[in-house]
Amino acid sequence: MGTSTPGESGALVTVRIGVLGVGRIGRMHADIIANETDGAEVAAVFDVNVAAAAEVADSLRVPVMSIDKILESDSVDAVAICSSTDTHVELIARAAAAGKAIFCEKPISLDIAEVDKALSAVREHGVAFMVGFNRRFDPTHAAVQEAVSSGRVGDPHIARISSRDPAPPPVEYIKVSGGIFVDMMIHDFDMARFVVGSPVTEVYATGAVRIDPAIGEAGDLDTAVVTLTHANGCITTIDNSRQAVYGYDQRMEVLGSTGMAVSENPMKNAAVVYSATERQGSVLPYFFLDRYTDSYRGEWQAFVRYAREGGSSPVSGEDGRAPVAIGIAAWESYRLGTPVTLSDG
Repeated sequence: MGTSTPGESGALVTVRIGVLGVGRIGRMHADIIANETDGAEVAAVFDVNVAAAAEVADSLRVPVMSIDKILESDSVDAVAICSSTDTHVELIARAAAAGKAIFCEKPISLDIAEVDKALSAVREHGVAFMVGFNRRFDPTHAAVQEAVSSGRVGDPHIARISSRDPAPPPVEYIKVSGGIFVDMMIHDFDMARFVVGSPVTEVYATGAVRIDPAIGEAGDLDTAVVTLTHANGCITTIDNSRQAVYGYDQRMEVLGSTGMAVSENPMKNAAVVYSATERQGSVLPYFFLDRYTDSYRGEWQAFVRYAREGGSSPVSGEDGRAPVAIGIAAWESYRLGTPVTLSDG
């Protein structure tokens, strides 16, 4: 997609991105950068799984490089950190010191002190930094946010978010994920702040193991409901389930003083069949990529504009920090059985 020579304004014409981690999510990001994002190209890839790195590199016709080489290279302008969560903070600090623009998958870390350490490095070196909360860029969710922020539904009173996966992840993943509140519901905590347009001041969480006892034995829940109170007085309820047998269920609504905005599920297709006895439509998408591919495209378009033109981060470090704080408070609330007050949500 061209070279990374500066344009007349000094901004990069093409942002050359090194992808750190090419497992399932990193491979998807690399493909979108290479094939669907104007003004960006994959400069190199890295993964601890040498075979996976080689496979992605071969498919995109880019080199495999070590992390050191990617960070040292003058042919790399930015990095996409798509490796395991426990590597994020170190990679953010190293990339910031190297002067690279940074995209980091969520969460920054499972530990608030570590999140703060990463954000301190970003501020110290003054680099562009964006967190991968892709659902902000889903067209239907974004339309709900616009309806609230523009005042079309008046003052927000109640928000509701449902996020239900079609099947649980492997138990081995659950053991290291941070649990349902920090792994799965973290997206919904971000969406609550984004759509309502107000920080969270109180968290009340409840949950259960209703799907697989092995999830409980791993120290997690598979069914959970959280109530958030926002600084502007709005109340958000979020429900999560690790298994909705009918598909990948993602819905949202905001009730305001003068109206309501709703983001419904898209069906796999829009066909409806009528007969003398029934009306039959399609089913929900089953896989998260079927539902959110457009949001990932929008996320990368936003990052490239930000890396090229500067300005405010589309999803800032503070936006990345707050959902982690809310998730930690949700676990505390669940264990105590009482609401937990937040000062940094």
